[in-house]
Amino acid sequence: MIMKLFSNSSRSRERFLEAILQSAIEYAIISMDLDGLITTWNEGARRILGWDEDEIIGKPAAVIFTQEDLQAGILQREMTAALTEGHGNDERWHVRKDGSLFWASGQMMALTSDDGEVEGFVKILRDRTEQRENEERQRVLMHELSHRMKNTLAVVQAITSQSFRNASSLEEAEQSISARINAYSKAHDILLQQNWLGTTMATIVEATAINLGLETSGRFKASGPAVELGPQAALCFSLVLHELVTNANKYGALSVDTGTVEIEWSVRDEAGDKRLNFTWQEVGGPAVEAPSKKGFGTRLVSSSLSAFGEVSLEYAPTGLILRVDAPLQKLQYKNYSDAEE
Repeated sequence: MIMKLFSNSSRSRERFLEAILQSAIEYAIISMDLDGLITTWNEGARRILGWDEDEIIGKPAAVIFTQEDLQAGILQREMTAALTEGHGNDERWHVRKDGSLFWASGQMMALTSDDGEVEGFVKILRDRTEQRENEERQRVLMHELSHRMKNTLAVVQAITSQSFRNASSLEEAEQSISARINAYSKAHDILLQQNWLGTTMATIVEATAINLGLETSGRFKASGPAVELGPQAALCFSLVLHELVTNANKYGALSVDTGTVEIEWSVRDEAGDKRLNFTWQEVGGPAVEAPSKKGFGTRLVSSSLSAFGEVSLEYAPTGLILRVDAPLQKLQYKNYSDAEE
């Protein structure tokens, strides 16, 4: 019906079609001749690609393709597909006037005359950079979530297996498993509150004290400067501190009224390499002797913390002493999915 309205006025019909072409500002609509030279350039193309019409007409359409795609013959493939299949799909990076890249989605089609002769091509594309970046972020997040789930399941499996191995009864194993998984869960909650970017050493120590009912106890002392920990280091210290406090409650300084636990950490600079000094020291408890065999807690402390730096456990007669000397860069690493398990 619209075409009939302009059937008696070719000029009016041309103006109508030109208005449609220029109003499609979300789409770059470009026509080119058989040699690939640009013949028309709509307002959408100017907004998306940056060139004004008068500076791009007569230039090769190749200017909007990346060098990699040009070397791979992508432009020629699109033209060939437009001629043989009716359209050539376009899902790739393109180049703006300022040299920046954007992700485009569109098609190329052949332009034919009234008698069916091919006169050129029309390329229609849309800027899908934001959608592409959102999809990429979603892909990365799903990959990281998958990695976290696998890592969490591996930790839970290790906790369960080792707890059963070292327990004297099913009831003891159940209590140990529940307490350890709860400590691990609390650490996860802390990290989620910080968008999984990490947390501070003080927060992890405080959470351990609260989890075990020691937050108001004068027998559990902690001090140190503000130190950021990455996700993996935060989880590691949470489990280690839980094991140390549990052991201190059962056998160490916190098992008697006179004993105390002192946690201190500091940062030193060695020629630009900042390192964390962390110390756990028990005082005033029963006389300590090295265990005849390594339990879950001892293995956890040695294996997990040693992934970040140097670890020493001293079974001094006056009380257990744990020392950690680790580079801050390793402890503060943010990419959980690339961290050592």
